[in-house]
Amino acid sequence: MDNTSGVGVLDKAALVLSALEPGPQTLAGLVHATGLARPTAHRLAVALEYHRLVTRDLQGRFVLGPRLAELAAAAGEDRLIAAAGPVLSWLLETTGESAQLYRRQGDDRICVAAAERLHGLRDSVPIGSVLSMQAGSAAQTLLAWEEPDRLHRGLMGARFTATMLAGVRRRGWAQSVGEREPGVASVSAAVRAPSGRVVAAVSVSGPLERLSRTPGRLHAAAVLAAGNRLTEALRRNAT
Repeated sequence: MDNTSGVGVLDKAALVLSALEPGPQTLAGLVHATGLARPTAHRLAVALEYHRLVTRDLQGRFVLGPRLAELAAAAGEDRLIAAAGPVLSWLLETTGESAQLYRRQGDDRICVAAAERLHGLRDSVPIGSVLSMQAGSAAQTLLAWEEPDRLHRGLMGARFTATMLAGVRRRGWAQSVGEREPGVASVSAAVRAPSGRVVAAVSVSGPLERLSRTPGRLHAAAVLAAGNRLTEALRRNAT
């Protein structure tokens, strides 16, 4: 089957973007993944970077850029966010705590969907909030399954440790107590793309006096179920 459109430069640019889907790539990695000549791969990656379709991480490797998420949101095609509404509402109803969905963007994480507790003490995180990747259970979840070099860099200055992230990988969920903000606790679990890559973290958060110092005991099962539901929604939409 012919996978080309007949517009050579567009087909090659699509190859570059596809090669970045699994994660960061050096120029040598792009050449290997795409089969393009080194000057061609470099020229296309830099041109895509100009248009914010590609950006670079702290090591100078090429990664998918923020413009892709902006275009997806503008077109109303973001399946994860579309699926998140009812799942976060269920999570709020089940736990009685505010629920959020986070995506990583560079060295930050963004709240892309939320269901807020309407009454009483609550941890309110408005959609669009930019939070640190150095604290909180969602940050732990988004970092825990990263490749070793990115994980190591992410731990620099973090309020959690490599041992804690090993526990996240073993259990499948993360918890934090006063890590991001004093008096706030949270529990998070991963949302995975059909490839298995972690693409988001689903969370509940609330006051420490309600969630206790072991919030995972209270809400890990519900948060894991929410993560699995969102993962399944992405899998269904990919078929």
